[in-house]
Amino acid sequence: MPNRLFIATSNGIGVAAKENGEWKISERALNGKHLTSVIAREGVILVGSRDGVMRSDDLGKTWRDASNGLTTRYVRWLAYHPDISDCEFAGTEPANIFVSRDGANSWRECNEVARLRDAYHWFLPYSPGAGCVRGFAFHGARAYAAVEVGGALRSDDWSATWKLCDGSNGNPDLEGPPAPLIYPDVHSIEVHPSSPDLVYAPTGGGFYTSRDGGATWELKYECYVRAMWLDASDSSHILLGPADNVDRNGRIEESRDGGTTWQPASDGLNVPWARHMVERFNQVDDELFALLSNGEIFVSRVDEWKWKRALEEIKNANALWSM
Repeated sequence: MPNRLFIATSNGIGVAAKENGEWKISERALNGKHLTSVIAREGVILVGSRDGVMRSDDLGKTWRDASNGLTTRYVRWLAYHPDISDCEFAGTEPANIFVSRDGANSWRECNEVARLRDAYHWFLPYSPGAGCVRGFAFHGARAYAAVEVGGALRSDDWSATWKLCDGSNGNPDLEGPPAPLIYPDVHSIEVHPSSPDLVYAPTGGGFYTSRDGGATWELKYECYVRAMWLDASDSSHILLGPADNVDRNGRIEESRDGGTTWQPASDGLNVPWARHMVERFNQVDDELFALLSNGEIFVSRVDEWKWKRALEEIKNANALWSM
């Protein structure tokens, strides 16, 4: 059972411990650093920032740089491979993927991603960066990555090499491609534990699913969406954080039929939020945390969807991880 939470914020990291059933901030570190992401495993904490990766081996008390080989320093997302110890991934802006096999002591650039980025002229509508990689999903030798604005990437060799999914044409045109291709503004990506071919992707043009490893995609919900939660025991049970547009009328909804129908799942929340939305969901045991685009955090027990504010002293949260 996890006994600590690590929250990456726009002003350092907060460490939380559970007291009387509630998570409370016990420590803070890296004040003044804009952190974008955090992962923790086997006693090691890694944080991503606009200037590389830092590592702690003592639960956040001391930190050292862990950016050797990270030629693109703006890290948008970090991930671990669930089946390989000391195998880490960094998605960057401009869009690229870096892989470490030694606990972030060194990083290897996946040059094929940069070649795709440059060939298709990936971009970001809010930044001069040429797109960014902002999500990963893993299933054995299969891996997926989400590119904003560029599409969905896939690897079939334990993340050694990457290519566009067959159902992602790499064209960043925000008018969007026809079915069965995926909309190119991909914000996150998930794969179900039951099959490496069962993939889900929240995008700027709606929520998409694929049953053939990204070869074809089906639009399940026309909306603007960044965050989803997937029930590991039921591939048809999904929680989504849709909005009408960027940070406009955000809310939380649930489907129990694979995305065909949706019901509100926002008990305890004053939704729709006029100017923000869910940025990420993170499950910790039987609790689900919702990180909002305004930096607030809410929590609910899984499948109850009765939300309450959590860790109120934390401002501008960007990512959360447990260990």
